[in-house]
Amino acid sequence: PTSAQVSVVPHSERFCYTLDNDLLTTEQRQFYEDNGYLLIKKLVSDEDIERFRREFTRICKREVNPPGAMIMKDESLKSQFGQSEKVVNKVQDFQEDKELFRYCTLPEVLKYVECFTGPNIMAMHTMLINKLPDSDKQTFLHPMHQDLHYFPFRPASRIVCAWTAMERANQDNGCLVVQPGTHKTTLKPHGYPKWEGKTNKLFHGLLDEDEKTPKVHLVMEKGDTVFFHPLLIHGSGINRTSGFRKSISCHFASSECYYIDVKNTTQEHLEKELEEMVRKKYNATSVELKDIWNFRARLVQGERINL
Repeated sequence: PTSAQVSVVPHSERFCYTLDNDLLTTEQRQFYEDNGYLLIKKLVSDEDIERFRREFTRICKREVNPPGAMIMKDESLKSQFGQSEKVVNKVQDFQEDKELFRYCTLPEVLKYVECFTGPNIMAMHTMLINKLPDSDKQTFLHPMHQDLHYFPFRPASRIVCAWTAMERANQDNGCLVVQPGTHKTTLKPHGYPKWEGKTNKLFHGLLDEDEKTPKVHLVMEKGDTVFFHPLLIHGSGINRTSGFRKSISCHFASSECYYIDVKNTTQEHLEKELEEMVRKKYNATSVELKDIWNFRARLVQGERINL
């Protein structure tokens, strides 16, 4: 897989967002540097994707109940479809589900992750998204946002998301939309968009989106995987088809990253909302943001240092 041997010294000042490695070509590194994302075709096998799909179905039917997982549903469809994938929009925090968590340990994924994080890798945040058909209400439109808004750890350049399409994703079924180059900006204020009755819990978006910034729709085939920077502004459209658009993803970080205090920052209101949700769910008297992330985080390669 080594299409270019990259020497350590000459590039150290040229590349801010990738580490020297013998996997990415100079062109690939430059593309990520300029755009904040990199798409790798057919990285995850059909066989693995089918296994993830089967496990997702079992979770929807409540045949398996992973501890700590947050199962997000469209409650309005429950009376019509009962316990099925036609109701579940997302399984978040699947780190305790052995089968789904295999995604975060796939060698073919980790070898790319290491180019961004270095050798000590933590899986921090996991999601399987099942974008439901949604032509009228736009319930599952995800507003443009930066993932770093959700994360109380830094530095941003040692965090990367791996996002794999579990079937063809295009504009019809709500593929990812990115604004290339926006990873070079700062973390912007986020909140709930002012859409009437269309907001989902924790689906925060940019409060001040620049409509003029060019957008790219990432059309992806099954198994294609995009790696992107946590400051890259991105979102996804609505699913106008009758099928379900599935993807599986994990945010990875170097274990050398460190937690920060988000009090008096644009992330403070998210901290309060998240802590309140966890307190209700687990009937806990006190919980801190760092505790929530410690619960989610898993070492997948190398040694655990800070996170």
